[in-house]
Amino acid sequence: MAAITASMVAELRAKTDAPMMECKKALTEADGDMARAEELLRVKLGNKASKAASRVTAEGIIVAHVEGGVGALVELNCETDFVAKNDDFLAFGKGVAEIFVKQNPADVATLSALPLESTTVDAVRLALVGKIGENLSIRRFERFESANKIASYLHGTRIGVLIEYTGADEQVGKDVAMHIAAMKPVSLSSNDVPVDLIAKERSIAEQKAAESGKPAEIVAKMVEGSIQKYLKEVSLLNQSFVKNDKQTIEQMLTAANASVQKFALFVVGEGIEKRQDDFAAEVAAQVAAAKQS
Repeated sequence: MAAITASMVAELRAKTDAPMMECKKALTEADGDMARAEELLRVKLGNKASKAASRVTAEGIIVAHVEGGVGALVELNCETDFVAKNDDFLAFGKGVAEIFVKQNPADVATLSALPLESTTVDAVRLALVGKIGENLSIRRFERFESANKIASYLHGTRIGVLIEYTGADEQVGKDVAMHIAAMKPVSLSSNDVPVDLIAKERSIAEQKAAESGKPAEIVAKMVEGSIQKYLKEVSLLNQSFVKNDKQTIEQMLTAANASVQKFALFVVGEGIEKRQDDFAAEVAAQVAAAKQS
């Protein structure tokens, strides 16, 4: 049996970026043969990646990159908020956002085959899955390319905004992006609010108004009033500007001789059903299984 030294483990880790203990196990199994140990690790990392692939990824990061009239906003997911702070994961996200800006892949599948770090995006992702031990995925992206100005804003790594706007003052773009992150509008104007959201709000308003016991014509006016209030609250141009609630966003833009053409807002894990773990039940099941064995 060959002696496995610390320098051998370090060399294998440098080649594969795998955890130290995994490197030592592979070298031991390969009886010190570096090439064979690397091969074993590649297999193990791949197996680990496939096992992780079915696990829910509802945590993660939002990454933005703006360069030369092009901007991209990307959501990458992982399983825990701890991994969302991992430097390698953050660097991977930065690289992915830059690729969306520079190469304009049509979708995530196309992106996965593009080159990154002398290999492909998906190969880097799988290597990270093996190294970190969690499922990692690229969930969605938005890309703006325009002769107009592009601005982005990140609130930490969990909320990201990308906007296309016009105007001489670049602070306007930054202010509007920050406002969007804070107030989370669903559309640019009230005319753009999705019909399914309006229908849901109308149903709620009708149920509330019906409980008032007032005549039908009054109920109808109450419902319409609620809908109009809702449309103002969720459309960007009608919202009160967070830095000056005496102005709407539309009024602020008019005063600055500026306009917003469109925006994208991503919040980490939005719309993903998170797994709810019952820790006590899990422990009880493990105890019961141990007793049976």
